[in-house]
Amino acid sequence: MLDFQERCAYSMQHINRASGKRNMQVDHFNPHLKKLPIQEYSNLFLSTSHCNGAKSDRWPKNRDKREHGIRFLDCTKEVDYGVHILEDPDTHELVGMTPAGRYHVTGCDLNAPQFVQERAQRAKCWEFIRSKAFSGSESLPPEIQLMKEIAEKMIPEIEFLSGEALEKHREKRRERDKLVADDMAVNVVAISEKPW
Repeated sequence: MLDFQERCAYSMQHINRASGKRNMQVDHFNPHLKKLPIQEYSNLFLSTSHCNGAKSDRWPKNRDKREHGIRFLDCTKEVDYGVHILEDPDTHELVGMTPAGRYHVTGCDLNAPQFVQERAQRAKCWEFIRSKAFSGSESLPPEIQLMKEIAEKMIPEIEFLSGEALEKHREKRRERDKLVADDMAVNVVAISEKPW
């Protein structure tokens, strides 16, 4: 657990926020390795039961997928957050910036409601803490210190989408929301036209 700083290798949720050690599992990063290699330490990742269950034994099988960058990200060998994955500052959902990032976010279900909610709460906590301008020599009031300790156990801050990438993402989200709204309107009309 210490190698992962008591956090899920995928969601970065701290064991305290994941309901304790009993809700943490050891995931076989590549579940398709055979015999002894599957049990090698470098293939064992700390994971919440949610991420482990979502990822399951999924692994890109065909070479074509891997050649196009579709894979799970190995946080022990590469930077995943801030490079492949950024956070939407409006919704606090994670956005895959690369094929690997998109596959990883979806495959580990990193936009599950509990993770999105925690990231939103974390953003509010840090915004509040930072709004209280304290000099470096001044100790924090106890209630602010407590909030800081709580925020430090939340999913760490993730680089936000910004600039052109954020605008493109917002446009896609508006299009998606419009499609959902249109679909709901069609369903409401269809239901209202049914003879009861």
